[in-house]
Amino acid sequence: MSDAKNRDEQSKKRESSAENPVEVPVRRRSVIREYFEALLIAGIFLGFSNTFLVKTFYIPSGSMKQTLLIGDHLFVNRFIYGPAAGPLADLLPAREPERGDIVIFRSVQTPQTDLVKRLIGLPGDRIEVVDKVLYVNGQQVDDSSYTQHVDPRVFPDRPFVKADARRRDNFGPYEVPEDHYFFLGDNRDESYDSRFWGAVPRHYVKGRAWMIYWSNGGPTPDGEWPGWKERLAQISQTAIGFFSNTRWGRTFQVVR
Repeated sequence: MSDAKNRDEQSKKRESSAENPVEVPVRRRSVIREYFEALLIAGIFLGFSNTFLVKTFYIPSGSMKQTLLIGDHLFVNRFIYGPAAGPLADLLPAREPERGDIVIFRSVQTPQTDLVKRLIGLPGDRIEVVDKVLYVNGQQVDDSSYTQHVDPRVFPDRPFVKADARRRDNFGPYEVPEDHYFFLGDNRDESYDSRFWGAVPRHYVKGRAWMIYWSNGGPTPDGEWPGWKERLAQISQTAIGFFSNTRWGRTFQVVR
């Protein structure tokens, strides 16, 4: 009888619970907090990808014509080389920069500025330019498929010629130091490159130019900060002329 009475009481309690369920309070996050957390996660992801995977870059000068034009906007593969040092150096698969790569790197003279050039010399290479002809380790380089010379003049390597003019057309021989790289622009006569400021340390290398995602044929910023007023005017001009100034044929063109 006692067992039957206990079962009857438990049954009544279950029925009472079903009729009057206990409400469990739910803590609701504010809309502001939800947006903040979403933006924070997105920011972390973008920061990671921009540091280690894909970065964007645009061409402000004509030193790489005709391979890259002023106004070309690029995706830069930062994953291909990986970090030169640090805790991730052994974790991220990478290869070393190779001759012919078009590379984005920090300027030797102004490290806060990024530059883009073609890698010509590896550590230990002997670089020489004789009357505009490039030699690497004593061998003439056939660079006609990507290099252009817009100035027919050839400045001789003579004391009466200005140093920069001599260095443009007659340079070296120069041995690339260990852990450094030697870069030249494809627009050889109008490029300020390793002939003038030397080799680039390995840890200055940021990535390899991968693809043109947009090419703007209109006015393009020169890379210097002009102030908010001028910057907003530039953005307005770009937006107005987006369709007419875009070089559609260069869109998603792989950089080589």
